[in-house]
Amino acid sequence: MDYSGRQRRLLQSCERLRLDALLVTHLSNVRYLCGFTGSAGVLLMTPRPVFFTDGRYGEQARAQVKGARVVVAKGSPLAAAANAIGKKISSIGVEADHVSLTMRAGLRKVLPKHTRLRETSGLVEVLRSVKEAEEVERIRYAVVLGAKLLKPALRAIKPGVPESTVAAEIEYAARRAGAEGMSFETIVASGARSALPHGVASVDGVAAKGFVVLDFGVILHGYCSDMTRTVHVGRVSSEYRALYGAVLDAQMAAIDAVAPGVELGKVDEAARSVLRRARLDRYFTHSTGHGVGLEIHEQPRVARAQREQLRQGMVITIEPGIYLPGKAGIRIEDMVVVTETGCEVLTPASKELIEL
Repeated sequence: MDYSGRQRRLLQSCERLRLDALLVTHLSNVRYLCGFTGSAGVLLMTPRPVFFTDGRYGEQARAQVKGARVVVAKGSPLAAAANAIGKKISSIGVEADHVSLTMRAGLRKVLPKHTRLRETSGLVEVLRSVKEAEEVERIRYAVVLGAKLLKPALRAIKPGVPESTVAAEIEYAARRAGAEGMSFETIVASGARSALPHGVASVDGVAAKGFVVLDFGVILHGYCSDMTRTVHVGRVSSEYRALYGAVLDAQMAAIDAVAPGVELGKVDEAARSVLRRARLDRYFTHSTGHGVGLEIHEQPRVARAQREQLRQGMVITIEPGIYLPGKAGIRIEDMVVVTETGCEVLTPASKELIEL
């Protein structure tokens, strides 16, 4: 991983904002910048970065941290970082999206009186939105592993079997295959519950007939995957087959729209317009996708009116869906990476409608 390059680009961003330093407290951002994977650490970004942790992680930090001096604090790493700020730092940034009011108040008490505390937003996240080649490969491995979990999921789906049992089979198979964990709480939603966009697995049994939405992902080598497939228990009616076909057409249209320089809102509109022609757009109640990397939800957002343009190396989901309250829901999701001329679909699982 290019930790030195990441740190250099972040310092350039700080310079443009006239910040002498930045306190990086969000752990995913800390990991991105210096490689530390523990649960307690603060990176003081200056031209000579310093990483602060506590006694639990001293040995781990010395082994993992790249491009920064390691300091093992006796107390809070954040307080130690604030205390280390010297007279030359007159303006220091904090990650406003990740720092609580209590943390800010504590910093103001500890910081030198001459040091101005300034809020920043998304400085590291913007860098993270474009993946390096090694990051793409790690994501690819996570996506492939995640896709393999569809088979045990299908074996577990039977009328009356609790949705939570199906989720457990998915998660057990993931661990056996080498996953570090799940990217998010596994969604298994059947029958009328499939109309819940985030219908995490319940103790309810799989419906005797109807759609089952399966949405899951794994963490592998620190990077997340995310995929959704919708299957059907019993014979599919012509009405439901047409609904599934409309969602699949919308998803393919959005994938076809992905290319460098394309506004994210136009990718969203590509999916939405297909569903609009089918008079189903009012049932599409969320955005078309999001970035994925060290976290399951990252920049950019693939949503309405987003003017940001896609760039080569961005990894996003494409996941339109429709949700008919009390009746049925359908979502189909792949992960794609933006290439020089378009995109590559990373998810290898079939999208044909499966009847169980």
